[in-house]
Amino acid sequence: MSHVSLLTLSENDNIAVCLQKIEPGSQLSSSGLVAQNAIPSGHKIALTEIAPGEEIIKYGRVIGLATKDIQRGEHVHVHNVEMAQFKRSQSYGSKAQETQFVLERERATFQGYRRADGRVGTRNYVGIVTSVNCSASAARHLAREAERSGVLDQFPGVDGIVPIVHGAGCCIGTDDEAFRKLQSAIWGYATHPNFASVLMLGLGCEANQIPLMLEAYGKPQDKTFQYYTLQSAGGTRKSVEKGLLWLETALAEAAKAKREPVDASHLSVALQCGGSDGYSGITANPALGYAVDLLVKNGGTAALAETPEIYGAEHLLTDRAASTEVGQKLVELLEWWEDYSAKHGSEMNNNPTPGNKAGGLTTILEKSLGAVAKAGTTNLNGVYKYGETIKSKGLVFVDSPGYDPVSITGEVASGCNIICFTTGRGSCYGNKPVPSIKIASNSSMYSQMKDDMDLNCGAIAEGTESVAEAGQRIFETILETASGSKTRSEELDIGDAEFAPWQTYAQM
Repeated sequence: MSHVSLLTLSENDNIAVCLQKIEPGSQLSSSGLVAQNAIPSGHKIALTEIAPGEEIIKYGRVIGLATKDIQRGEHVHVHNVEMAQFKRSQSYGSKAQETQFVLERERATFQGYRRADGRVGTRNYVGIVTSVNCSASAARHLAREAERSGVLDQFPGVDGIVPIVHGAGCCIGTDDEAFRKLQSAIWGYATHPNFASVLMLGLGCEANQIPLMLEAYGKPQDKTFQYYTLQSAGGTRKSVEKGLLWLETALAEAAKAKREPVDASHLSVALQCGGSDGYSGITANPALGYAVDLLVKNGGTAALAETPEIYGAEHLLTDRAASTEVGQKLVELLEWWEDYSAKHGSEMNNNPTPGNKAGGLTTILEKSLGAVAKAGTTNLNGVYKYGETIKSKGLVFVDSPGYDPVSITGEVASGCNIICFTTGRGSCYGNKPVPSIKIASNSSMYSQMKDDMDLNCGAIAEGTESVAEAGQRIFETILETASGSKTRSEELDIGDAEFAPWQTYAQM
């Protein structure tokens, strides 16, 4: 092999990314760089001699320390790199800049469902949301019975009936932050603008009492929200019969909703990366960041999440925090996570996963630097708790674990009505009631998993498309999807099992 493409991301880097599989002995550059061993595509190669304890530099930033002598041309990965300690930046807002917004009359538009409270849905579902695991089977029975009856055929304007079930809701304390996480996730779905009508179904004796949620959050309009418990209805069978009667009215009410033109300020996009690889921070994530900048300039909102996956790269967000308070709130979340992981005998560098490492990611510092690229370049305008309603426009942050179903559950509960999900290894995620646009970081995986991928950004690494061109495609796809165009996961009917509230409480 006479020549192999390498990508150096900063002039200060002492490693490069291999854009294809490299065989030992391959001549890699005119400067005499020769591969010392086999290196998979997306992995790193040393550009210089690196001594033990010396910093490994990628993106112009430290991603780890060498644990042994690394020869020029050698594979750089977990066998010779360890996590590096770092000093957290306190320069809140030092790089914040005024955003150049598109004039309101010139904003991008989409076809959405305008709800009575002024929010806009991108889908038009009817939901059955459970307060506790004990009512989950009844909710599923109700949805199945409705589908078997063929009642949905009478309402083509309704996207479907979605049971939102989970494995929690009882034998837990009800006066702490952990319980608030559960309640806010459930309530966020029960009041989501992608649901035209919702039935909340409980057992009756659970810790997570529905009346207490109504007291805490305020009861929605009667036309769009109803609730009862299995115990008050007389058991499972009678609860299903009662639910079928409710559905007749709920579906008819939902069918009245019609798509109408609204501007992009009504979009709230959940940003997510899962099954990331060595290309994610080079192709898909920067392209999504470009699309986020377009969205923000058009008045919309983008929510970054996965708090452990900004670890070590948080300065890229706090430096452009809209205020010192916003920057401090983000740092406080990270300090909580450091303490939380230590209490459970874990460490922040336990993320990346084995799949991430197989794809070329070595430490959480490297993964985080690539993950933050999804957030684009505009100011960070707000930091929110898990499932807390997003009230700011522009780029915001929602606290969550890095585990995708749990993280996205929090973002959707916070009000996001579109999901953009980048992946390098190939995540098959879908969500109901919110469409999930999956964006591939490399062409090889995209070709292998076309049925699950909506967009491919691999052409960026291949040099045939720019980040800006790919980002424009993503932004246009967001608008098309918000207007009703189906994602791959929707075509496959994926999304019934992805409601996964974050559980940090003691199960008693």
